[in-house]
Amino acid sequence: QVQLVESGGGLVQAGDSLRLSCAASGRTFRSNPMGWFRQVPGREREFVAAISRNGGTTEYLDSVKDRFTISRDNAKNTMYLQMNSLKPEDTALYYCAAVDSTRYTTFTRSSDYDYWGQGTQVTVSS
Repeated sequence: QVQLVESGGGLVQAGDSLRLSCAASGRTFRSNPMGWFRQVPGREREFVAAISRNGGTTEYLDSVKDRFTISRDNAKNTMYLQMNSLKPEDTALYYCAAVDSTRYTTFTRSSDYDYWGQGTQVTVSS
């Protein structure tokens, strides 16, 4: 089992930056590919970014590719999402998630993920 806790969300203005953190505990954190998803009420959960077990491979939603950066510090059991140039359409509840896999790859489908945090709200005003 892996327990995930997100933090760092908040209310910001368009153009501002935020850094989300995902603290992991339980099974060895470094053994899990990880990712960030987001969800707006009434819509399906959307993939945002993913990172491989050693951080060597990353993948992004096209609309955030030049603005968001996913990273991880396995020594601190923590994953991050640096979000720059935020837009109102980035407003959502952001979730971190982990895959129960030993593969050195990234996963983009929510159905691939086995463990989820409770989410942290990001609101971007125009």
